[in-house]
Amino acid sequence: MNESLLMIERPLEGVAQLILNRPESKNALSKALRTALVTQLTALAADDSVEAVILAGVGEVFCAGFDLKELSEGDTKAIFAEAANYHRVVHRFSKPLIAAIDGPAIAGGMDLALMCDIRFGTEQASFGQPQVRFGIPAAYDLIVSVCDEATARYLCLTGNLIDSNTAMARSILSECFSDRTRMQKEALDCAAMISKSKSGRASKAAFLARQPRLFES
Repeated sequence: MNESLLMIERPLEGVAQLILNRPESKNALSKALRTALVTQLTALAADDSVEAVILAGVGEVFCAGFDLKELSEGDTKAIFAEAANYHRVVHRFSKPLIAAIDGPAIAGGMDLALMCDIRFGTEQASFGQPQVRFGIPAAYDLIVSVCDEATARYLCLTGNLIDSNTAMARSILSECFSDRTRMQKEALDCAAMISKSKSGRASKAAFLARQPRLFES
């Protein structure tokens, strides 16, 4: 695994933090970064010392989605087919997963945030599916599993972005904070509380049993 693409921290007992580290590419999900996420989440799922995981990004963009350079130079259909396992691993991760979102989370970056159980954001957070304007479909089934159908259809049809206030109103964000420092503290406090409760894994198992089985084919 290329650890420079995905930083791993253990800030508190029972808590791990994964940090997307491609700020020069707006933390775009290259194949290497997706592989790193799969590898590390698989390891954390098997690590009994970890009860909750925080997912964050370096820089002013949480995640700009799949790497446009790789998409332009490769077979788009094959790339998304290969990425099905990445989506499955994140969507069905067996422990509570908290997204700490500062800045835009768009296209596959929004999908990554929506696959988390809890989403904390800053006032600079925004969300959307702009790839639909270039013929790449949105993950409608995932989006509508989190927010209302009207919002899901709006995002998937227009490619427009929504700001943090709208994201809060539409249940995309769980909480919104004025700045990154406050958000990071709240994310750590939340992860610590989950870790100490010792009930997070059982609750997550119940969530997984009821959530739609997406990305299975």
